[in-house]
Amino acid sequence: MPTRVHEFAWPDRVVIGTIGEPGARTFYLQVRTGKQIVSIALEKQQSAQLAEKVDGILDQLSTLEGNPFSVPKGTPIELVDNDQLEPVEEQFRTGAMTLGWDPTTAQVVIEAYPLTDADDDDESPDQNGIEVPEMLLVRMPVGTARAFAKRTREVVGAGRPACPLCGYPVDADGHVCTLPEA
Repeated sequence: MPTRVHEFAWPDRVVIGTIGEPGARTFYLQVRTGKQIVSIALEKQQSAQLAEKVDGILDQLSTLEGNPFSVPKGTPIELVDNDQLEPVEEQFRTGAMTLGWDPTTAQVVIEAYPLTDADDDDESPDQNGIEVPEMLLVRMPVGTARAFAKRTREVVGAGRPACPLCGYPVDADGHVCTLPEA
């Protein structure tokens, strides 16, 4: 059965955002081109690693002789996007992700696939009620990728503060610190 690919070659917007309060947030990767919007849920750790890896690719590329892809060292101010997520209709919950580089278009490439659990009914049924596998494919230019990574780090960092003693997150309703015995 063919895979339904939600492809964005030059997106108008690609961001990580959250819904919910710290400690109970759901993270979303949201991509929009024109009126087409796709939102996929992912874990906080997936978001953090994605930002780290995107910056890693860009940092490596910027060290190439002459910086042939014009990779910015910092985030271009005109590409900063601090707006809220647009209305979210979750397409799927992310399982595996891949990250790559397309030198022919000078774009960072993200592929995201749904969780694959036999008991999971999150795949989208087609018109005949048959479940169709799907994926998200996003290609973003280097400036957009740099802005994406910066915003993602900020969103991830905006969660619950860490306890200075044990390092675990402090909940809004309190925290019982269990330090390991010396």
